[in-house]
Parts: sequence; C-alpha cells; structure tokens
Amino acid sequence: MMCIDELYYWAVDLLKEMIRIPSLSRNENEVADFVEAKIKSLGIPVNRSGNNLWAFANPYDPAKKTILFNSHLDTVKPSASWTKDPFGAETDGETIWGLGSNDAGASVVAQLACFCHYFGKELPYNLIYSATAEEEVSGEEGIASLLPLLPPIDLGIVGEPTQMRLAIAEKGLMVVDGIVRGKSGHAARNEGVNAIYEALPVIMGVKDLRFPKESEILGPVKVTMTVINAGSQHNVIPDQLTFTLDVRTNECYSNEEAFEFLCEHLPCEMKARSYRLNSSGISMDHPFVQRAKLLGLDCFGSPTLSDQSRMNFETVKIGPGDSARSHTADEYIRLEEIREGIEIYAKLLKELIL
Repeated sequence: MMCIDELYYWAVDLLKEMIRIPSLSRNENEVADFVEAKIKSLGIPVNRSGNNLWAFANPYDPAKKTILFNSHLDTVKPSASWTKDPFGAETDGETIWGLGSNDAGASVVAQLACFCHYFGKELPYNLIYSATAEEEVSGEEGIASLLPLLPPIDLGIVGEPTQMRLAIAEKGLMVVDGIVRGKSGHAARNEGVNAIYEALPVIMGVKDLRFPKESEILGPVKVTMTVINAGSQHNVIPDQLTFTLDVRTNECYSNEEAFEFLCEHLPCEMKARSYRLNSSGISMDHPFVQRAKLLGLDCFGSPTLSDQSRMNFETVKIGPGDSARSHTADEYIRLEEIREGIEIYAKLLKELIL
C-alpha cells in the first residue's frame, strides 16, 4: 500500500475526477461507480448497496469495538452565480475549484486515503470506510439505509468541512410549517380580516423568541422564519398566510419538546415536518476526544446538520475545508487542506484505544 505522501497525490487526483462527475443528491450512481472502481483497483474488497459504498480494513472481529469513517458523495445543485465551471475541477496548483470540492469531496478522499494507509494492518479496533448518498437531502437511501447492513458501531467519524477542528456536538434540525388565518374581502372596502396583519404578532414573536435552556457547547436554540406566502391578487384581502420556520435545536431539547414550546408561545396553527433530526454529541471524556485534545485540536459545537443526526451511536464531525464555503458559488478546497486532513485522520487513529 502507498505511503501517506503517495496517498495524498492519489487523493488529489481522485477528487478532481469526482468533481467532473455530476453527483447531485439522489443521482450519485455514476460517482459511486467511479469511486467503487478506484477502491477495487487498490485490491480492497468493497461492498455496495444502492449508491452507498463500504469496506473493512481487516476481517471483522466481534471482540473488538468498531469505528466507522463516513462522508457523503452527493452535492447540492450549483447556483446561478458560479463564475467557474462547477464540474471543471479547475486548479492553480494550490487550490481546486468545483462543486462538492469542499462539501464533502475533500473529506471523502482524505478519509479514504487514511483508510488505505491502515488497510491490512493490525488494529485494536475494527475500521470501516463508507461513502454514502443523499446526505444533502437527509434522504432515506443514504446512511440510514446502510447502517442496518453494518455490524454495531461504537464511534462514527463523520467527514464534513470543519477546518480539521473536532465538532463534539451539532445542532438538530426541525422544519415547521405554520398558518395564520383571516377572512377574505374586497380591498376597496372596510371588510374582511387581513391575514398579513394577523400574522404580525407571530412574526415578531418568532423574532423575539428565546428558549430558556442554553447549551454550553451549542448555545441557544435558533428559530428563523425563512418563508412567507400570502395573498392572491392586489384587490383581495388575504384570508391566510403560510410560513416556514427553520429550528436548530441544542441538546437541552428534543425536537418534540422544542415544538411544544413553539406552540405555547406563537398564536397560530403549526405542524412539524419531522422530529427525527435531533441534536447529537459526545462526552469530552471519550478516548477519541482525549486523543484529539492531545494532538492540540480545537473542540467546538457545530450549528450545521450532517448525517450524524441519523446515527444512534457516539459520533464526532471533522474534516478538511471550511463550512462557510459549503453551498456557495465557486466552492473550493486548498490542496494543503487535503494533506492536513489525511495526516490528522491518521494521527487520530494511531494508538487510539476505545
């Protein structure tokens, strides 16, 4: 197997080729075919279910604990404001531009390179590598469909752009749809009940809403009104206003509890689309967190959601790149970030005892 330096160059080339293959959520088949073939070319047996890939570093030993490397193959759609080809993998020798380069292609290839470094070596734990689908849409055919096919997992290392800082917790997500009702009438006469005006207390209530419990790591629950729709034409009093809330929960509240709090404080009808994407976290005393601290890595709480929300075991989130570049035009990754990612992943796993 290649050394770390050789694996770095291999990973960079792999990422460029992945960028050139469109892999929008639920359309990852071609990139999954490509990555599967690349893993097999190294002599590593790889498994596949749908567009999800996974491989074992050694024959599975049920007496050992199991670590899962995971990142995602899919991307969001490119916005209209790109000035470069989203699928061009343009590079100047220091930076690669392309859709999914930062989120989360760099994590995919850095984790795979580290996995290859340890492949076939005796480890005190089972190590599984996985690259999965539908993360950007929290779909059911991604990590959620893969986990039942795997042995019990003790620790998940989720690859997302964190600047190789260790996210020991991340906020959950709940999307809530609401409606404020009025009564239609002619705009020229003093009749009807304008749903827009009726909604003003709700809008201001969302703006001023504060949940009493705050997290030391994740901070307060954040509620943002992101969509509003009302009215059909200029001369008709609108009889309803609909809105959508983006709710980012901390570990102090389950999504069900957060929804109950919203219902108590906002005077309108509401319905949560789902409660399943709850906040997640890991103890600061966990051996992996202690290993990260020993290496001088910064630990933080992440405001963004990942596939951690679908994992019912202890997880951390760490990967090359910067979350601020995710879903932006002219997304990029620096080559030095990929190298750093491979090296830090390798150091974290070295001498780790769970």
